[in-house]
Order: sequence, then C-alpha cells, then structure tokens
Amino acid sequence: MKGKRRKQRTTLLAALTLIAGLGATVPAHAGDPAYPFRDPGLPVDARVSDLLSRLTLDEKISLLHQYEPAIPRLGIQSFRTGTEALHGVAWLGRTTVFPQAVGLASTWDPSLLRQVGSAVGDEARGFQQQRPAGWGLNLWAPVVNLLRDPRWGRNEEGYSEDPYLTGAISTAYGTGLTGGDPDHLKTAPTAKHFLANNNEVHRDTTSSELRPRVLKEYDEQAFRPAIEADAATGVMTSYNLVNGRPNTVNPALDDTVRSWTSKDLLNVTDAAAPGNLVGSQAYYGTQTEADAAALKAGVDSFTDNDANSGPTTTAVKSALSTGLLKESDVDKAAGHVLSIRVRLGEFDPGGGKYGSIDASVIDSPAHRALARKAATESAVLLKNDGALPLKKTGSAAVVGPLADALYTDWYSGTLPYAVTPKDGVESKLGTPVASSEGVDRIALKDTATGKYVTAGTGEAGAPLKETVDSGTGAQFDVFDWGSGIVTLRSAANGKYVGYNWSNFVNDQAQPNGWFVQQQFKLEHQDDGTYLLRYAGYETSESWWSNPVYLGPTGTDGTLGLVAKDQAGHYTKDVVRSGVDEAVAAVKGKDQAVVVVGSDPSINGREAHDRTDLALAPAQEALVKAVRAANPHTVVIVENSYPTTLGSLQKEVPALLWTTHAGQETGNALADLLYGDANPSGRLTQTWYRSDSDLPSILDYDIIKSDRTYQYFKGQALYPFGYGLSYTTYAYSGLQRVRDGYEVKVTNTGSRAGAEVVQLYTHHRTSRDKQPLKQLKSFQRVSLKPGETRTVRLKVRPSDLAHWDVTRSKWVVESGTYDVLVGSSSSDIRARTAWQMKGETIPPRNLSKTTRAENFDDYSAVHLVDESKASGTAVSAASDEAWLKFADTQLAAGAGEFSARVAGTSSGTVEVRLGSPTGTVVGTAHFAGTSSPYDYATVTAKLSGAAKGRTDVYLVLSKGVRLSTFTLR
Repeated sequence: MKGKRRKQRTTLLAALTLIAGLGATVPAHAGDPAYPFRDPGLPVDARVSDLLSRLTLDEKISLLHQYEPAIPRLGIQSFRTGTEALHGVAWLGRTTVFPQAVGLASTWDPSLLRQVGSAVGDEARGFQQQRPAGWGLNLWAPVVNLLRDPRWGRNEEGYSEDPYLTGAISTAYGTGLTGGDPDHLKTAPTAKHFLANNNEVHRDTTSSELRPRVLKEYDEQAFRPAIEADAATGVMTSYNLVNGRPNTVNPALDDTVRSWTSKDLLNVTDAAAPGNLVGSQAYYGTQTEADAAALKAGVDSFTDNDANSGPTTTAVKSALSTGLLKESDVDKAAGHVLSIRVRLGEFDPGGGKYGSIDASVIDSPAHRALARKAATESAVLLKNDGALPLKKTGSAAVVGPLADALYTDWYSGTLPYAVTPKDGVESKLGTPVASSEGVDRIALKDTATGKYVTAGTGEAGAPLKETVDSGTGAQFDVFDWGSGIVTLRSAANGKYVGYNWSNFVNDQAQPNGWFVQQQFKLEHQDDGTYLLRYAGYETSESWWSNPVYLGPTGTDGTLGLVAKDQAGHYTKDVVRSGVDEAVAAVKGKDQAVVVVGSDPSINGREAHDRTDLALAPAQEALVKAVRAANPHTVVIVENSYPTTLGSLQKEVPALLWTTHAGQETGNALADLLYGDANPSGRLTQTWYRSDSDLPSILDYDIIKSDRTYQYFKGQALYPFGYGLSYTTYAYSGLQRVRDGYEVKVTNTGSRAGAEVVQLYTHHRTSRDKQPLKQLKSFQRVSLKPGETRTVRLKVRPSDLAHWDVTRSKWVVESGTYDVLVGSSSSDIRARTAWQMKGETIPPRNLSKTTRAENFDDYSAVHLVDESKASGTAVSAASDEAWLKFADTQLAAGAGEFSARVAGTSSGTVEVRLGSPTGTVVGTAHFAGTSSPYDYATVTAKLSGAAKGRTDVYLVLSKGVRLSTFTLR
C-alpha cells in the first residue's frame, strides 16, 4: 500500500502541474478555490500533491520543524506539533482533568476511554479560535510504552505491562481523539515513545536491548494496534537507544511502523533528541549528518531548539547541498506533514468538519460528569474484610497527607476546580467531618546561633533566614514522601519552600516545575542534630555542582547553599505531632478514612525513576497509629504505581487504590466508599511484594528475566487483572464458538456491579519458552443482582502466534493451548483446552545465512547496531560469552564455519556442541578491524563431530561483534 500510494502521489503531482501553473496566475487569497489543495472534494493525496507543487524548496524545508511558519502567499497559517493531551489538554490553562493514564486503563473500559478521548479532542479544538501559545491539533498522546518495570518514573503516563491491553486502551483513546472518521481528523494523536522506553536513568544514553522475540511479541505490539486502526497518526521517537542505535534514527519508523497502515503518518522526534545525536550520544559528527539520517529513517518533524527552526533548516539545506539528502526526501517528509494537515481540515472552508467547535466545550457539564465516571471506574478495591461500603450515618474523620489536597502531574492540565477526598465525604454525608493531614509541624533551631529558620509571613513569602522569631514564621509542616525526601510548608502562609536559584522562599502552592525545587532531606547526625539538605530535582543532573546543604550565608542570616562543613546544625523541635493530631481526629468516630500516597512531582516522573516502591515511612506509621486508635479504619492509597505496602496489607480491613484522578477525585472516592458506586477497576500491572522481585530496570528481556505477569514465577502481592467488588460473580458454560469463546457470568450478590471477564491462553508444549499466561481478550460487563449474561470473548487462531527466530516469521504451533477465563490472571474461574492444528517448527538449518541476533539463549552479550543505518549484531561483553542455537540439524559432512565479524581487537569464535563448554568442532580467529562497523569474514574448518541434530553454541571473545554466520 505504501509504495502504491507514493506512485499515485507522483502521478497526481504530474497531472496537477498544469493546474498549479494556471493557479499561479490567480491572486493568492486564503480561501481561493483555484487551488485544488483547498478543494475538500478531492482525495487527500491529490490535495497534498497540489500543495507540494506550489511550495518552494525552502518552504517545504520549513515544514520539517515543530514550529512550521505561515506561508502568507498561499494563505496558509502557522502550524505546531506537540500539544500535550495525556489525560486532558495540558499547559493551555483550565481544562477538564481526567485520571492519570494508568488510572484510565484501570477501568478496562474501551468504550469509556473512547468517550474520554473524544472529550479531550473536543477541548483541544476548543482552543482553535484563540490559538494560545503552545496550542496545536497534533497531540502528543497516548503514551503506549509498556509498564514493564513499576519503578519507571513515568509509570503514570502508560497504560499497562501487557501489550494487548495497552493496544486496546490506546486504540480507544486515540479513536476518541481523532473522531473516528477515516477522512477527517478532529485531532492528530501521536503515540509516544517509540520504542522500548521504560527507564529514565541516563535515558538518552542507555540502550534497551530487544532480542527479536521481545521486540516482535512485546514492544511492537503495544504500538501496532492504534496505528493499524488509524487511532494514531504517527509516533514520537524516544530518547533511548535500541540495540545500540538511537531511536531518533531507528529505521523501523519507515520499515515497520509505516507498514502497519495505508495512511500517511507524521512521525516526530522527542524534544531536543536530534541534538542528542551529536551531543550526549555522539552518534554523528555533525548535525547535518544527524538530521539527514533521521529524515531518511522516517522522521518527518524535528522537535529541536524550541521555537528556533534555524538550526534544523540549516542542517537540512546543508545535507541537500552535500548529497546526504535529495529533494525527494524532503518532499516525502513534507508530504506526510501536509497529509495530516489536510485531514485536520485546515484547508477546508470553515476549518472542515470540526472547525466550528469553540471554547464552550472546555470543562463543560458533560465533561465534568465524564471525569467523575472515569475517576470512579478507575479505582481498584484491593482488600475488603467487610469494612466497605461505609454507612451514610454516624460521625466520620478523613485524615492523611492527601486527605484534603489534589496533586497534578507534569502532563496535567490546570484543575478548573478541586474536589478533595475530604470534600467528597462531606458532600456525601451532608455534614462537616473531622480532618488532619497527619504531618508534624516543626521548628529548626541552629545550635550554634540559637536562632530559628524563619519564613516570610506575607502571601508572597520571603527568603528563609535565621532569626530569633520562634512563632509561626519559624514553623513548618513536614511532608514525608519516602526515600528520605520531605517538603516544607510554611505555617506562616501555607506555601511550600522552594529554591529560585538564588534564595529559598516560601512562595509555592505545590511542588512543581521541570526542576522540582521544593525537595529537602533532614539528615540526622550522630550528635542528634539535623543537617538541612537541598534535594532539588536538579541535584541529580550532571551539570549541577553547587553545594547542597543549607546554612547562613549573609550577615542578615539569609540561608543559602553551603558546603557540608559549613552547614547549619539544627535541632528539630516538634511543635505539633501529626500522628497525635490525626489520632485525636479519628478517636470515637464511626468511620475513619486515611488517605496516603504520592506527590507526582516527587515520587518519580519524567527523567527521574523511583528507587523503591514502598509507602513513605511516616505515612505507614500514620496508618498504623490511626488503625490502632480506631478499628473502623479504611485506607485509600493515591499514587501512580504499584506499591509494596509493607505490613499494611495485612493490618487494615480495607484498601482502595486510585491514581491522581483529577478534579472529581473526591466525589468518585465518596461514591465508592459509601456504595453509591461499586468498585470495578482492575490492576493493569503486577504489584510485587518486594523490590527484590525485580531485576535491573535496564534489563528489557522479559523472557529471560521472567518479567511481568506473563513470566513472573513468584507470588505477587496483587496480580495483574486483580480487583474486588461489593458483589460476587460466578462463571459457567465456557465453550468454543466460531470467533472465540463464550462464558456465562452471573452476579450472585446483592448489588449491581461490573465484572471484567478476562481470557488468557498458555501453550503447553512449544519449541520456545512461552508465557505462563497471556491476555488475549477481555470484556467489561455490567450485571444486576441475579442477572446472567453470556459474554463472548473474541480470539482467533492467529492470536496464538509467536515469533519464530529460526525463520523470522510469526508461527502458530500445533498443540494444546490452555484457555483460562476469570476475573484476574490468578483468579481463573473456567478453563478448557484448545487443540490447534498449526505448524511444527523444524530443526534449524544453519547452512543458510543466520543472523546472530536470532539466538535461543545467551550469556554475557549485548545487542548492538550492525551499522549506523540498520541491522543488529551481537557483541561479547566478556570472554566466554555465548549464544545458543537450539535444535539444529547439521548437514552430514558440514565442513566449514563462516562468520561476519567486527571489532577493533583480535579474538575468536568457537563452535561448540551441546553446551557452552561442549565439544569444540571449530575455532575461527579474528585479527580485528578498523572500526566496530567494519566487518570481515572469518572461517574455520569443522571437525567430523559437527553432524546430526544438536544444540550449537558460539563462544565469543570479549569485544567480538558477530553479525551473521553459516555452518556448511
């Protein structure tokens, strides 16, 4: 389809040349009908071809940057890629804020996600009359990176650790954003971040190593559904490398992503990523080479140097003048950009199908109701020993650091209003409730001077100083967010203390900003005093070299950053105990609700992974104290990621989890707590018992390292797909039907509810290691008490395929497949067997050229770039590194081993049979090449033992890079 479309566009371009020439003699008014590109009756390709024919080369190049300038002579307005719309339109002012993405996915409700996406798309359109700075119709959402590791700082942005669920949710949300019309786009969603981006530590220089099965079965499968369904109109490249090659120049952008659809795609880079190619990644020597390579790999729009397009256009022009690019390369990328702009209705009369949407849709009553519904459905009931639902009578207390606050994340819009958990409970009960944040109020007294750390008392605050004042100006509420990080809120004006690059000032409503400068550590010393350490987000940046401790720096006692030996030593005087206050609030109450969790600006976010998954120690202590004081205690955990929870899971009678769920959080929680809504959310990730259940965050091989619910062999705290209800469900009658399976589900309880019916499969006898369970279908079904419904779960034989590395193709193996249906990955209620007539994978034939990356197992190797343009090779990280090629049929009399190798030092490649230490049947010696990309062919004679059916191992010397090999 892709090649056919290019041919059609070339033909159309030739056919329209005459029209273009005639049109050039007509005055260029904005809506001039003489321009075919403004005729909505013509096909998109025809309109794009016409417009391309009218643009100068410089004008076409100008379309390749994020900020595309206006072209007044053709009446074309400026265009910008990159409005954030992860869970609502962000950074443009007050808009409807829906639950974080991981919360939206926890609804397991594609129909709802499509409605949310449609609302967000409408609100993005709502700004089109005013076009504020930062606005555009190319939206950077959804994020479809798999939540492989819950320590990922951006866990809140993704949907699930499972590619099938991620694909279903992203397709639904994206379809809502586009409007679902194949020819007219409401907005143009961009799927982030291609590819295998699930760590923030050194994210621009670390390489995600993806063996072919992980690439094909896992990471690509998260992106493919939305592209195939036209629910995303392109992808954003991620900062990281894959197999040694930066994703900004990943050839899969063209070779793979564009093969998933017949539509034109607009692929963009992440911000400043093109500059990384010559900066931190040092992959190319000049920006000209880098931008040319990115364009040829499939990038259409460069997000670099903010609004300054000059460096990009200069690099592209230089690449054209030096032969690195052809004008046809520019035309191809510019054509992709214009295709999306045409489909958005930009050149249609009145802005096309969606041109009349105005600001009245933003935060509309319908969107408020939808936000409440989404926040309600997204919450997951983790535990309930009969404590929930609560009764709407009696006295209540709502306590905890998140009891009366709502936090927003980096990609949130501005809340138009905020219903906190306390607000929601008060509204539900119709009466005020007791409350306490449960945090200590302290004073810090310098032991050397006897003075107190003091903040400003006015609304704008003031720089912190040491003074003799011991009143409210010297008092701070200390919020513990875990990992030793605290925030300090001034009792004098209710504002948080933050650093402004010069002073520490109490002037912040919440921790915020790209550099979260409101973070501190109180470091306990052997003498009982504390050092006040600045733990601002930027202290982890390589360019930060300032001291990090606070102490007096001026004659007036103003606090600044000083070396540790000059830091102030402070006593921490507790003015008010948060635990005591919370305990007093809950004592004697009929109901006690504790709300704990995270601040999304602090507990991991973009560029900052978590180091642990535990609840903050002070928060855990608070819950235990409240529970001891009031047995009628229920706990809400409000954060963006799986939490280990320590002993709380056993000690409290009820646990409800929610993400930071937007403006309607409090109302949604109250509906759930008091039974006006039945919890129906399900976990989209495995909740582990301990951080020790996880390998390195940089280990992307989920198959070998037994990651995610698919391969994890331990006992989870809460499994994938898990979630409780106030009612119960029974399953019966599982049977095969034409397009899948059907099962009867009955609500056997006394309350209406929604069950998420999940179908998993497992192949009993495969040539290759298979998942223990793998989600293949699901359906959310609402049932009244006593009601039975037949639920049909679609699954096709082709859905059972996995990637066969011996032949580099998808294969459905013959054999018995378990079909497992239930309410979570571990709560299977019905099962059957599916006998499949498929293929038997034959023994390997290594007499054909075999790519080294297509191994079955390995030790001490890295996957690396075969060349800067394409291909993957295998590099030995140490001597005696090995690759296994299982079940190989060696031809009788196989006499020679031949390999294509590279590397700057000499080494060997041994051919062994049966094991890495098995019989050596040949050794190829390698003298080294001039660069890692300069390959040489080495050979070795094979002994007579190289015959029959066996496992072949290649044992490599350190530094050897192996591309392909044969045994003939």
